[in-house]
Amino acid sequence: MINNSELKYIQSFAHKKHWAEESVFIVEGPKMLQELLASDWVIRKIIALPSWIQSQGHLPAEVVEVDEIMLARLSLLQTPNQVMAIVEKKVVATPLVFKGKATLLLDGIQDPGNLGTIIRTADWFGIHQIVVSEDTAGWYNPKVIQSTMGSCFRVGIVSMDLQALLQSNVKNSTVLPVYGAVLTGNSINETKMAAANFILIGNESKGVRENLLSYISNPIAIPRIGEAESLNAAVATGIILAKLKA
Repeated sequence: MINNSELKYIQSFAHKKHWAEESVFIVEGPKMLQELLASDWVIRKIIALPSWIQSQGHLPAEVVEVDEIMLARLSLLQTPNQVMAIVEKKVVATPLVFKGKATLLLDGIQDPGNLGTIIRTADWFGIHQIVVSEDTAGWYNPKVIQSTMGSCFRVGIVSMDLQALLQSNVKNSTVLPVYGAVLTGNSINETKMAAANFILIGNESKGVRENLLSYISNPIAIPRIGEAESLNAAVATGIILAKLKA
């Protein structure tokens, strides 16, 4: 049973002040729970309809049975879907290891839907490490979590100063190439990407900020064939990662 204080607490996650500051976050829906249960993330509580609970075996957390009316009151979704969970946030171990792998760098991505789609796309292409600038949208935003469709449980995301990271790369004995998406870059169709690298994607409207441009060793661009002024940041990321893995 959910009491009034628990109801208000879960509903508060609709506001940034709460999901940003709390040590837990909300996950909703059978697909997301399937991905969550297959991961090593710690679940504090599962809240679900009787039909969903009965369809499961052993569940590694406290389970609270609710009816559809209560689930609708608790849910952050427009259409509540059977189950939700309260999950502990995870701190990615540092220092990060960059040698031998591709790392996606996101500079000021603001739209939660874009960020969630980028995380999901990175997972599709086997990139499990993303570093975001400190002003990128919060990845524990419920909209980000839901739009990853479970990829957030497999992709490590760390927020840090991108300039400091790229400066340290320059000083490293094994300097990794930095592929930066810029309008004046070389066509990705004519670029052979190294397997170990940094891939830098800029803000949706402003692109990569000026203080990072000098660290780009390999400027790249997606050739435009039609008349559209620009590409969505998540779409552009998908095209670039597809080229990386080609």
